[in-house]
Amino acid sequence: MFQKFNPLELNLTKYIFFTGKGGVGKTSTACASAVKLADNNKKVLLLSTDPASNLQDIFNIELNNKGTQIREVPNLTVINLNPEESAREYRESVISPYKGLLPEDVIKNMEEQLSGSCTVEIAAFNEFSSFITNQDLQKEYDYIIFDTAPTGHTLRMLQLPSAWSDFITENTHGASCLGQLAGLEEKKDMYKAAVQTLATGDLTTLVLVSRPEFTPLKEAERSSYELSELGINNQILVINGILESYTQGDKMSVTLYNKQQEAMKNIPDGIAHIDTYIVPLRAYNISGIKNIRDMFDKDETAENKEQLNKKEILQLKNLIDYLHDTNKKVIFTMGKGGVGKTTIASAIALGLSDKGVQVHLTTTDPAAHLQYVISEKDNITISKIDEKVELEKYQKEILDLAKQTMTAEDLEYIKEDLRSPCTQEIAVFRAFANIVEKADTEVVVIDTAPTGHTLLLLDSTKSYHREVERTQGSNIPQSVKDLLPRLRNEKETEIVIVTLPEATPVYEAQRLEVDLTRAGIKAKWWAINSSLFFTNTEDKLLKSRAKNEVHWINEVDKISNGNFVIVPLKSENIQRENLKELL
Repeated sequence: MFQKFNPLELNLTKYIFFTGKGGVGKTSTACASAVKLADNNKKVLLLSTDPASNLQDIFNIELNNKGTQIREVPNLTVINLNPEESAREYRESVISPYKGLLPEDVIKNMEEQLSGSCTVEIAAFNEFSSFITNQDLQKEYDYIIFDTAPTGHTLRMLQLPSAWSDFITENTHGASCLGQLAGLEEKKDMYKAAVQTLATGDLTTLVLVSRPEFTPLKEAERSSYELSELGINNQILVINGILESYTQGDKMSVTLYNKQQEAMKNIPDGIAHIDTYIVPLRAYNISGIKNIRDMFDKDETAENKEQLNKKEILQLKNLIDYLHDTNKKVIFTMGKGGVGKTTIASAIALGLSDKGVQVHLTTTDPAAHLQYVISEKDNITISKIDEKVELEKYQKEILDLAKQTMTAEDLEYIKEDLRSPCTQEIAVFRAFANIVEKADTEVVVIDTAPTGHTLLLLDSTKSYHREVERTQGSNIPQSVKDLLPRLRNEKETEIVIVTLPEATPVYEAQRLEVDLTRAGIKAKWWAINSSLFFTNTEDKLLKSRAKNEVHWINEVDKISNGNFVIVPLKSENIQRENLKELL
């Protein structure tokens, strides 16, 4: 149905940006493209601005932010930028002039304002802007490839005049996510040139990388729309991980093949018109020059010799026994999109209800479809916090208040800030707090929650009261006041981090755990979802992939101090009828 992706056969531009959800294979695809072009006598520069980058693992070489020539690929130079380190430097440059002059709680508030994912992305944009606007590099290289593109939100924010003014630090309404951008005023012209380059179709190609699954394809559609709004329309779609055939009689491979084909037939309307290419599922991990070279062309089933460190692997039912025996009242499943938080949350709720516990299950995930996975019964109630409704309500309240004192220019900044990920989390905060209050009388299982950064933002003295009071007046509900102390109470609350047995989802989950730790919230348990290793597949390719999961299972074993469970991949979609099989 679709042509295989081969960068040599495409009319690619000087600058190529790869973007997509964590774990879809954008880094692998970017690396394989860079090597393919370099092997074809093109001079290529590959840069990563992804905080969860595993470029060093892929090339099996130490990388830096200056440039490393790959010995086996003479025409390829690789740069691994660290936006988190850049964000730390930026934070320090903004805050250091105020140290000793402002109270400690104000300094802490400023630090937290500059600790969010949006600030890290600004730092990443700052890093690669210098490369995309560098005339010498443009002459030296035939192709400059970026692993990870900026989001539409960040690009819009940088184009607003108010983003560069001091009103951000002075007004009482503040900004929930980006903080003080005035510290980057001198880079304004460079950013403008970078955005213009991104929007020039003759110079820039945007490669949307996805998987043949509903959630990643919807995310690709969202990214495509956001970036096309800004004039970045030279887009192609690459669907990675296609199972090209199946083993007759092997239920796992047959069902997986059919599920993928169904997803491919129902590509979301917003990206259905984009030129689409596929990359086959490979048996091996994309690491080492040989595997990178082979990714687009051939497959070999490589035998992974690594053994599981842990002899006795716990299952989901063991985790449910622990939650029941320790009398936990608030249970979260947390993790990046697409790892299966909703399914794990539903299974935990069902398992506890089978033990006679009264359970309330809720989600704040707009992509979740709880009603298809689990149904209400005698001791399970279900609810959903509608993020869109909560956000619209929150936006209206803030803008109505801001209009009383702000100029039209400043209002544009507030409007864009209200589209940020952190603001969306804050918007559902009130409804979220009310749900958690139910734990007084029943066990509450919550699919997704605010990040550690958002909780710290709300907890910091000035920001907490500003964010809450500007929408609720001085009458702060007790549920809001009680929430963070409750989340920090290990006797009452349990965080379950959900991941997949793959590189990027594990790295991203680890960053989430660090984020929660900053907020004083301990995450003891991890759940590795959709593991092929614990299925009975006899398909040669899937069996080889299953053995490659062992490394990442061992990594989670180390990170979690052995407190992890594994949930095998199910051949069918998880629905109400078969949810119990996970237990």
